[in-house]
Amino acid sequence: LCFAQKDVFQLKDIEKIAPKEKGITSMSVKEILQSLVDDGMVDTDRIGTSNYFWAFPSKALHARKRKLEELQAQFAEGTQKKEALQKSIEKSKIGREDTAERAALIEELAALRQKKEQLKAELDKYRECDPDVVEEMRKLYIVGKIIFTLFTDNIFSIKSWAKRKFGFEESRIDKSFGIPEDFDYID
Repeated sequence: LCFAQKDVFQLKDIEKIAPKEKGITSMSVKEILQSLVDDGMVDTDRIGTSNYFWAFPSKALHARKRKLEELQAQFAEGTQKKEALQKSIEKSKIGREDTAERAALIEELAALRQKKEQLKAELDKYRECDPDVVEEMRKLYIVGKIIFTLFTDNIFSIKSWAKRKFGFEESRIDKSFGIPEDFDYID
């Protein structure tokens, strides 16, 4: 409607003209017009208390030209990327021709990788015999023994305190707190 008449309209004018000329129900004119404004096909501006709508063919033509230029630039960029990738592929193929020597080297590489995995698995089996691992276990044992000795000292101190303070028998304290009868320091 705006294209055809190349004029500026208010909403009430479009609501009167659209049903007659375009067969659009007057109830949906506002929704359709807002959709066209949102899509950028129709321009709108508020002047005073009125909203005015317009759409000139020259704006649409310029928008299409800009879009065409953008698409052409994207196409040219894509073409350049494709050519660069083709050149890269060709360059990477140099020295990788399928020859008997290359096939033998690839086969040897696969065999060496498999051998590496087997050796790694075997090494993992004997890890517990590794001197570094054994030394680490010794250190952990010593630390654990020191900690156990400290806890044992504390338990004997608490038992002694409880005997003095409350007059409990040692067997009763052991039974109440779940301390085994043979509880003692470790060697």
